[in-house]
Amino acid sequence: MLELWYNVMCLQRNRHTSKGGTAINITPGIIFAIILMFSFYGGINYYIARKIYLWLCSFSTNLNVYIYTGTYILLALSMFLAFLPIPSSIKRVFSYISSHWMVIFVYLLLFFLASDLVVLLGRLTNLIPTPIPQSVRFCAGLVVVLLTTGFVSYGLFNANQIKYVSYDIGLKEKTLFPELKIVLISDLHLGAVNSEKNLSNIIQGINNLNPDIVCIAGDIFNDDLNALRNPSGAIDLFKSITPTYGTYACLGNHDGGKTFQEMIHFLEQSNIKLLNDEYVTVDERLVLIGRVDPSPIGGFGGLERKEITDIITSIDTSLPVVVMDHNPSNIKQYGKEVDLILAGHTHQGQIFPGNLITNAIFTVDYGYYRKNSDSPRVIVTSGAGTWGMPMRIGTNNEIVTITLRQETQE
Repeated sequence: MLELWYNVMCLQRNRHTSKGGTAINITPGIIFAIILMFSFYGGINYYIARKIYLWLCSFSTNLNVYIYTGTYILLALSMFLAFLPIPSSIKRVFSYISSHWMVIFVYLLLFFLASDLVVLLGRLTNLIPTPIPQSVRFCAGLVVVLLTTGFVSYGLFNANQIKYVSYDIGLKEKTLFPELKIVLISDLHLGAVNSEKNLSNIIQGINNLNPDIVCIAGDIFNDDLNALRNPSGAIDLFKSITPTYGTYACLGNHDGGKTFQEMIHFLEQSNIKLLNDEYVTVDERLVLIGRVDPSPIGGFGGLERKEITDIITSIDTSLPVVVMDHNPSNIKQYGKEVDLILAGHTHQGQIFPGNLITNAIFTVDYGYYRKNSDSPRVIVTSGAGTWGMPMRIGTNNEIVTITLRQETQE
């Protein structure tokens, strides 16, 4: 629901402001979907708001229903108000509120539903009398509030932590001797709430690993370069990365829109080589390809994704071939001519139970995967940053180390 609304609003916002951007026609089907979405969202919020109100009335019968209702409506609508053409300072406030409210909303809903189920089972088994005692309602509400507070607090804390993950990949090609170390990150979403807060720690973490190559697999930005509070500071941090053979990136679906050209200039200033369906040969030992994402929000200024066959034909495939492709949904496009695919995008769901959804949607939403011996190896990272919600629950921000070595035997 949130993703549908977000994509519609972003595409509409960029329709006339992004040269070469993707326009969207508001069809009756889209209007119906939006009405259905608002109706569904409104119904859920009524359920949550009523539950909280009745629980708060346990403390005081003088609770002002108008103040409570107005406050709740403001919270519920904050994620939509953040897209209105309003001053940037006010927009930042709504973005901050909505980014936290999204998680609170999810867990209030899940825990209230769970508490209602427990109470229903208790009534059916005569463990809870009918009518339900006020003490039971109070305790159920208290448990929901405490659990939600605990999950949200942990999510805020965990989003400021960085996990280090490593993979050891053996390849047949002898040109890898000695080993090559790739450090992979993705999904920084610079411009999102708290996105710049951990950037210095991420860069320091990368440098501490002494990489030969740094790969950034898309979603460096969060739709709008102007959302960055300190772009010059971010540029200086990126310039401080010290890999042996350079830092490379590919475009993610959030790396487009009205400030696309400014994003390109930002990367150039940051000493990050952007590969738009292009490749580089690294020290005559490795071919690195960067793909253009096929579904940019707001467009890439007319830049479109090429067929992989158009790129592979000019490559010396006797060397190991590594591909950066932001969305792991694209892995089916590659065959045995590619050795390794590096992807991100999924965030591994970012907050539970989102990981259950991404695991069901994607062939691989996180970690290492290989379909068979004739297929490329795939590594999907959960990302180094967060999108929308500045929280991580059941997943981690991570920096990935991939050591490529010559395989001693098949």
